[in-house]
Amino acid sequence: MSHHSLAVVGATGAVGQEILKVLEERNFPVGRLRLLATARSEGREIYFRGESYTVEETRPESFEAVEIALFAGGAASKEFAFAARDSGTLVIDNSSAFRMDPEVPLVVPEVNPEDVRSHKGIIANPNCSTIIMVVPLKPIYDVAGVKRVVVSTYQAVSGAGAAAIGELQSQTKALLNQEEYQPRIFPYQIAFNLIPHIDVFMEMDYTKEEWKMVRETQKIFHDDGMGITATTVRVPVFRCHSESVNIETREKLTADQAREILSRAPGVVVADEPGEKRYPMPLVATNRDEVFVGRVRDDNSLDKGLNLWVVADQLRKGAATNAVQIAELAIQYGCVK
Repeated sequence: MSHHSLAVVGATGAVGQEILKVLEERNFPVGRLRLLATARSEGREIYFRGESYTVEETRPESFEAVEIALFAGGAASKEFAFAARDSGTLVIDNSSAFRMDPEVPLVVPEVNPEDVRSHKGIIANPNCSTIIMVVPLKPIYDVAGVKRVVVSTYQAVSGAGAAAIGELQSQTKALLNQEEYQPRIFPYQIAFNLIPHIDVFMEMDYTKEEWKMVRETQKIFHDDGMGITATTVRVPVFRCHSESVNIETREKLTADQAREILSRAPGVVVADEPGEKRYPMPLVATNRDEVFVGRVRDDNSLDKGLNLWVVADQLRKGAATNAVQIAELAIQYGCVK
């Protein structure tokens, strides 16, 4: 297998570190590797496959002779993605900067792998909550069609970054010790609380996170007629997003049929034994790449309806793993210069 020159942009952040871990676990064919970050991280040493690499500051010229650049997200995408693309580098981007650009494929390998072939130098990784939902939605869509989706998310604080993890830790400790702790990352106390507000409010009083799930899902499926409505909630969990997904199918599909279809779907693990109290939870999904599905039920209020409970590690399948899978597809399809 030929090896490929690779850059990881944002290598010192949570997603960047996860990307390096996934590259190593999946034995990705890395030849030359450049680790890039902000000036603040320049000079740091990071180990990959037993070798030490020095982190460099990201500059427009950083992408010369780099075949694939995995952007971990953040401001670097808007600042450097075009420079990378113009250097002949394939950009796989975790930020929201290019997701809705009609010239940029938005890819989940289990759902729309063929879209990788249409890239023009940039491929976007969807929002983590979108990825987690569409992986189990795809096999149901293929068999019975999907008319409408109602999703409520329960999103871990790590989705808001390392500082949010620290806030939950410190706030929990302070409250247990009956001490005051002023929220800094979230608008309200997150410990022992739920906040039904992720990102900024937009039209119809839906948040940006909720609109991402609507518009990104329609783009991934190439189906603007699929009705989708979302409520996204931040919960005091460190890692893994959970989702309650209600699906109205176009053709009748029973819970047993859905369970059988999902059990054969790539990237899905069915954990659904109510009598044994077996169902997906963040504790089970942490550090795993699969999307776990359980609590599969017929909708008692709708003839062609199903309920699913879905959990996945948003730092892995919701970000790093999905990006690495896209890179693998690009190599497989011969889409890397």
